[in-house]
Amino acid sequence: MCHILSILSGFETAIGKLLLAVILGGIIGWERETRGRPAGLRTHILVCVGVTLMMVVSENMFEKYKIYSDDSVIRIDPARIAAQVVTGIGFLGAGTIMRFKASVRGLTTAASLWVVAGIGLAIGSNCFIPALITTVIVFFTLFFVPFFEKNVRRDKYQTLKLCIAGTQSCLEVILEILRKNSMEMQHYGFERDLVKDEILYDISVRFKESISVSKVSEEFVRSIKEIRKLGWE
Repeated sequence: MCHILSILSGFETAIGKLLLAVILGGIIGWERETRGRPAGLRTHILVCVGVTLMMVVSENMFEKYKIYSDDSVIRIDPARIAAQVVTGIGFLGAGTIMRFKASVRGLTTAASLWVVAGIGLAIGSNCFIPALITTVIVFFTLFFVPFFEKNVRRDKYQTLKLCIAGTQSCLEVILEILRKNSMEMQHYGFERDLVKDEILYDISVRFKESISVSKVSEEFVRSIKEIRKLGWE
């Protein structure tokens, strides 16, 4: 432990802090890069280094700009820039979040960018041990936790789209088929087309990953002869 502290003490200069930010930010960025995420190695390094620089500048301003008044020293609050970083990093993270049909991608990358910003602030304010521990925790979470998540039985959310001939409601039959296949309706909407003499259903459904959507679709076709179109999104 003493050996680690002695090593980290060498990073107390501004250049040392920036180099440490490259290392710690790069560790997390490398993990994101290997998984093909939009914010990878370069993005994480730039965020961590940039935030570290902001914190270093903030601390230098705290020491440089002093106001003497009645034998007391009034200093500029170094937390002001840091507070803006915590808020502003959210805009960068939001750019990595993408919605694809019923799924959302990029939330983990957005969170990793936010944590890397915190690591940069910690480095800039000489909190080397917390920055190092946080990097280890984040890397463990990103790299090893997915192996445990593979065994977790997740719920899936998809939208069932049905086009049924006629204007007679088939909602009770649809709900019965969903219940038989351990599917739960979240909400639904329908639209009657009197010109084409059909009803269009949009039904949001929750179910386990192990349930076969194709088998449920076959049961719908067998049970409701008036179906013209059926699909899942």
